[in-house]
Amino acid sequence: MIFALLCMCLLLPPQSAEPSVPPDALPLLQSGIDAENRGALDQAIVAFRKAADLAPDSAIVLLRLGDAYMKKRDYAAAIPPLKHAAELSPDSPAVHQLLGYALLATGYAAEAIPHLKMINDAGALGIAQLQAGQAAEAVANLQAALAKTPDDPDLLFYLSRASTALAGQSLDRLRAVDPNSARGHQALGQTDYELKKLPEAAKEYEQAIAMRPDLPGLRLELGQVFAAGSEWAKAEEQFRGEAKLQPGNAEAAYRLGNALLQQGKMKEAAEELKRSDLLSPGMPETLYALGRAAAITDPDAAERALLRVIELEKDTPLAGQAYLALAQLHRKQGKTDQAARDMQDYRRIQAVAGHPPS
Repeated sequence: MIFALLCMCLLLPPQSAEPSVPPDALPLLQSGIDAENRGALDQAIVAFRKAADLAPDSAIVLLRLGDAYMKKRDYAAAIPPLKHAAELSPDSPAVHQLLGYALLATGYAAEAIPHLKMINDAGALGIAQLQAGQAAEAVANLQAALAKTPDDPDLLFYLSRASTALAGQSLDRLRAVDPNSARGHQALGQTDYELKKLPEAAKEYEQAIAMRPDLPGLRLELGQVFAAGSEWAKAEEQFRGEAKLQPGNAEAAYRLGNALLQQGKMKEAAEELKRSDLLSPGMPETLYALGRAAAITDPDAAERALLRVIELEKDTPLAGQAYLALAQLHRKQGKTDQAARDMQDYRRIQAVAGHPPS
């Protein structure tokens, strides 16, 4: 992805008036430029190398040689002539650009950083800083680059990785500074949860809650630990506590509603899921759970919710599950033709997803 981001098409005009090129090297330099313009990179490299032998202290010859190697994607071979060119012409943006790119492409990220700083290439600089372990600086530069090209997939990819790395560094710092604080236990709980060490995660979250019982988010995360282990009664208790602490939190209401649904408490589940939908309308997972929960107590509301899922999700697997739930609902209502059409749509989506129809 680095190579898709970094532009390596430096076009330099012939430098026949370059004072540092001896007269006997000029024909070779021009021959290399002509070959490079024709796309004959191997021939160009031969000519530039011969010119460099005759003019070892010519920055333009060395730059041309490095540029030809770069266009051939032989980045390692480009570094020596470009480094020498940088020594001879320390203020040349073209030299620092190609040298920074070559170093980054060959894994010398830390060494590339000063060259990329000199040319103010925020995107390439951010990538280099990420690879050098400078996550905070990488995030800042990648965000600056994205401000100019907000839909660049490579920049978006690297910003995501840099943000993850920065979050990891912050958690490591938290554990080192105060591992026995509520936040320290929360961080450890999060790590254990990600590693699927559910009992250990639960203990860490319980310690955090004991220390700071009014801290938002703790019960929500502990509830998810219990939910991952299908301990739905325990999950309900934690989600209910979070919903009480944060009545405006749509996720807490959804999680509570889903825990109630898993236990067959349909009426209460529907109430919480409706509340979640009011707080954050149009969330497909909430609507699907609401459709399932309201199927017995309020079939019309269930149908509206499931149809909304299909409208939002189109032909995704979740839309397929909504069609299946609609088929069950319509069958109970005696709408056999509609139920059959629902099943056809369900099987169609299953087939597209590569699942055998059921």
